[in-house]
Amino acid sequence: MKPRTSRWEPEPLPPLRAAVIAQILGGLIALGLVALIFPNVLRSGDASPAFLLGAAVTQGLCAAFVSHKLEAPRWWLLIHLGFMPLAVLASRLAIAPLWYLAGFVLLLLVFWRTDKSRVPLYLTNAATAEAVAALLPATPCHVIDLGCGNGGLLRRLAIVRPDCEFLGVEHAPLTWLWARLATMSLPNCRVRLGDFWGQNLGLFDVVYAFLSPAPMARLWAKAGAEMRPGSLLVSNSFNIPGIEPASTVEVADSRTTRLYLYRPGAG
Repeated sequence: MKPRTSRWEPEPLPPLRAAVIAQILGGLIALGLVALIFPNVLRSGDASPAFLLGAAVTQGLCAAFVSHKLEAPRWWLLIHLGFMPLAVLASRLAIAPLWYLAGFVLLLLVFWRTDKSRVPLYLTNAATAEAVAALLPATPCHVIDLGCGNGGLLRRLAIVRPDCEFLGVEHAPLTWLWARLATMSLPNCRVRLGDFWGQNLGLFDVVYAFLSPAPMARLWAKAGAEMRPGSLLVSNSFNIPGIEPASTVEVADSRTTRLYLYRPGAG
């Protein structure tokens, strides 16, 4: 009998760390290519704007290649391709540095730690909100939106179902404030700033999530441990790997949204 062998597979790098590594290695590769092909330019330090832009494009290509080898999501390739060329072009504009800082702070307040949560800002459209409203029980119930964004879904549901109680949890400060202002006139709707992973899902009859593929397995484990029998987990666009949904709902919108319905408390 042959001894059993186990194949070791490394853990994937966090997205931000992989991006930094791709940019650094891409820069080193591009620098080596430039030094090999244009040694005189590096010695003299006299590089034309067109040369600098070409070097930036080369760095972007190299960084995208490294990102691909690190098995980063495909949309990171576009970021790597454009980051350095856009930085070179932006350096030629007569823009005060404080504007760049303001732009960074604004993006941080809107997206917060997307690199850690791996959940971008997705907004639920009106057609999907109507489909979710049709899934709510006929009797009064408690509903939570995990990562509620600007509160658009919560507002629509709270208006249609004044007999139900709605809670949204959002971790990005600016979008939380937006959602808070959008729903403050609705007595049956609350929005909390924070991380929804600390929220007990057993308090709710319907749990709605529009996240990303990355946290779905963890969400299923949490839902299975906390949600009551008969409660409903609704996932917009992203299914739970390895778990067959109880049913699906096709939304007649421009992006052909699909809602995956799960009953974690059933088993």
